[in-house]
Amino acid sequence: MIKVLFVCLGNICRSPMAEAMFRDTVKREGLEHKIIVDSAGTGDWHIGNPPHKGTQDILLKNNISFDGLKARQIVSTDLVEFDYIIAMDTENKKNIEKLKEANPKAEVLRLLDLLPHIVTKDVPDPYFTGNFQEVFDLLEQGCKQLLEITKERI
Repeated sequence: MIKVLFVCLGNICRSPMAEAMFRDTVKREGLEHKIIVDSAGTGDWHIGNPPHKGTQDILLKNNISFDGLKARQIVSTDLVEFDYIIAMDTENKKNIEKLKEANPKAEVLRLLDLLPHIVTKDVPDPYFTGNFQEVFDLLEQGCKQLLEITKERI
């Protein structure tokens, strides 16, 4: 079983969008019994809340379910339990690295590091920019590449 955790700041925009998209792709590939997907935030402001309305809208527009998604905060044990922790931006990655304790298992990387043709390596936060379509497009590309990498480890 490969475990993937997407992480952003509040876990209501980017990371739950990526979780829903990746989960949908994994299901379409018939790999839901081999890959576990989750998301979390580095902050605690939105714990227990559903995804942001903008995230919900773009997922609904693309027929992607977000049922059951609720914001949570990343904890140090996530670095032991997950194989991949995928940060949405540089600041998120730094905050994740601060949680490392002895023998972390997870590989921590920014999603857009998987896309060498993309100049910017930080997924913009639509909570501030309002551009949920841009984020969806970037996540779609990143998730496709992440799936290819993940399939190699199954």
